[in-house]
Amino acid sequence: MPASTRFAVSIHLLTALAYTDGKPLASEVIAGSASTNAAVVRRLFSQLAEAGLVRAQLGQGGGFALAKSAEEITLLQIFRAVEDAELFPGPRSPPSADCVVGRHILAAMQAPLARVERAFAAELARISLADIVADVRDRIALV
Repeated sequence: MPASTRFAVSIHLLTALAYTDGKPLASEVIAGSASTNAAVVRRLFSQLAEAGLVRAQLGQGGGFALAKSAEEITLLQIFRAVEDAELFPGPRSPPSADCVVGRHILAAMQAPLARVERAFAAELARISLADIVADVRDRIALV
């Protein structure tokens, strides 16, 4: 089962917006940077706007811009804006109650996976978009 790329692409899009220091970017322009379709960019920006992370600027020279400073945006906010709520969704169909493992596996997995989700969320909350932008700027400076 392939993982979603929405989170990674969203970080790319928001980093590009932050890198322009407030200058709005059109979805067609930023789509090229992320090697994706402008419709995908608009869909992600719609979700990010709903979460209060970006805003649309209409008119000539319009496009999308950050709605908050890069320091105020965490990777957790981005993740929650574009990904499904559950990091570890359960099985599509319940395990067999006729199997000794099947009867207990979901309960046995519950606590460990909850710990992983908490650690994942805590780490994403610790990292800001500004951290990512700074890393990109540092890498550009090395070239």
